[in-house]
Amino acid sequence: MGELNPHASINLEQASVMLVDDNPEGMAILVQIITAFGVKLLQRATTAEMAEKLSGTVPLDLVLASATLRVSSGYDFTSWLRRSNLKPNAYAPVILVSGHTVLSDVQKARDCGANYIVTKPLSPSVLLERIVWVAREKRPFVSSDGYVGPERRFHDLGPAPGQPDRRRDEGLEAVIDVVAPNLRAQDSPSDSMMETAE
Repeated sequence: MGELNPHASINLEQASVMLVDDNPEGMAILVQIITAFGVKLLQRATTAEMAEKLSGTVPLDLVLASATLRVSSGYDFTSWLRRSNLKPNAYAPVILVSGHTVLSDVQKARDCGANYIVTKPLSPSVLLERIVWVAREKRPFVSSDGYVGPERRFHDLGPAPGQPDRRRDEGLEAVIDVVAPNLRAQDSPSDSMMETAE
């Protein structure tokens, strides 16, 4: 994915976003960044259990969750969400936020079904890039005994035969509005894979 124009703005007014963080400072930072992107439909959860309950009440376009929580983890919540059969939320893009992105943490994020893991301290520009990238990617979802989540291999084949392409019709791409010269949400999607951002 090419870099965003540094003066690009983003409007997520129609997006429903859930933030999961049990650290008050971490939550405040997430709220500040995401509301600066125009988010008005915001759900806040301070535990994985609260996040699970909220997931059953409102449709979500995006989840930003701390990878480490005191009682459970963002990894556990993401794995639960992917296997929950909650439609459409089981397919909502998940970006995990972590202070540690050693290889084992990146692998854990990939294997629990997260779309990305981003390193703290959070940079609004990096988070913006990841949100736009997630909105554009067309990775199909895979469901097997050992894994449920976005396809982990590096290619863009679209949804599996017979599977609906949720994002194209009603997901984050439908509500995101990127405003910058030569950068529109309808540009061709980039291939993507799990990666860390510093």
